[in-house]
Amino acid sequence: MPIAIKMPALSPTMEEGTLSKWLVKVGDQVSAGDIMAEIETDKATMEFEAVDEGVIAHIQVEEGTEGVAVGTVIATLAEEGEDPGDVKPAGGGDAAPAPAPAKEEAKEEKPAPAPTEKPSAVLATTPAPAPAPSGDRIIASPLAKRIAEQKGIDLSSVKGSGPNGRIVKADVEGAKPGAAAPAQAAAAPAAKPAPPAAPAEAQDFGIPHEVEKLNGMRKTIARRLTESKQQIPHIYLTVDIRLDALLKLRSELNATLESQGVKLSVNDLLIKALAKSLMAVPVCNVQFAGDTLLKFSRADISVAVSIDGGLITPIVKDAGSKAVSAISTEMKDLAGRAREGKLSPEEYQGGTASLSNMGMFGIKQFEAVINPPQAMIMAIGAGEKRPYVVNDSLQIATVMSATGSFDHRAIDGADGAQLMKVFKELIENPLGLLA
Repeated sequence: MPIAIKMPALSPTMEEGTLSKWLVKVGDQVSAGDIMAEIETDKATMEFEAVDEGVIAHIQVEEGTEGVAVGTVIATLAEEGEDPGDVKPAGGGDAAPAPAPAKEEAKEEKPAPAPTEKPSAVLATTPAPAPAPSGDRIIASPLAKRIAEQKGIDLSSVKGSGPNGRIVKADVEGAKPGAAAPAQAAAAPAAKPAPPAAPAEAQDFGIPHEVEKLNGMRKTIARRLTESKQQIPHIYLTVDIRLDALLKLRSELNATLESQGVKLSVNDLLIKALAKSLMAVPVCNVQFAGDTLLKFSRADISVAVSIDGGLITPIVKDAGSKAVSAISTEMKDLAGRAREGKLSPEEYQGGTASLSNMGMFGIKQFEAVINPPQAMIMAIGAGEKRPYVVNDSLQIATVMSATGSFDHRAIDGADGAQLMKVFKELIENPLGLLA
């Protein structure tokens, strides 16, 4: 019996991808574990391994095809004993050009009855294999979709309790197959105002320019951060922190660690400081989940790393319990492999909070956008010489500004302020980082 090879979900957030390159061709024999293709996800380009044995009978999605939805049949494998020439393409025929046009068709047809739904219609083509019977977009978390699929629950019959009617884990866990929610159809369109259609209406006004197509990572960044600013009520808290003691300690530690080939950066110490702060103020080490709050017992710090074509956030897990030398070694490895596109999904997805440092660019202060579903991110500015009051006298000190962005649904202002206070104290009295 022919085997349908489908577009895999190579990460929990992947809804579609680009089939960058086929490494096999029709007629090739493949075995489990053989690398068949390179697929560009929302974060990186990853290798796709075969899980079955057989002969490639058909390739239904050509390399270079963008917007291939997870679950789309991309090739057909003939099993042992089957004549590849007699095998029909799985999924109903040649689907090579189908994924990309499918999105465009949705973009053009959906606006007819409701023009303001145009952007939502485009997104609705990828999260679920089939649209809701009513034609309205179903907004649900990836976890909720997986649970619904396992339990056989029709998401169109579930009423979401999350932001803007979003269906979350708790909604589907308590739902029964076929359960009705009459208000859902009416509530869904009104729950989320139509976003502006700026990309489709962009005008060059005759100015010389070139058009650069967005890669999968940039599209995902645009979507997720837009949703973050629209759906998460951000609160920003800033403190000025004297760095002189931290810089002195770093210099002394580097002199000691030189024989081991370890060189600490200021960022390594800040990762440790944020992790210890979250453990000291656990009410900030949380995540908003609709009608529940996730309280984490360890601090996994996502660290923003700039790479070609976008940004990725490798994670230092349980950073609060690791030595700063271990954090330094781990971050160098993670950052290096991030720039090479060689991180595995578990190394950049998750985290309980994020840290973004733009001090190396001379940025004095900035307010970072929260990386959902996390509830806070720490933005670090440059350390610079400033007039500063020390022991009631005006002196020159090395000072940096740090701004915490907090999800106000999960973290109150006073709790965020307590975290910023602890973070400042740890950096100004850095021996606590070694305890």
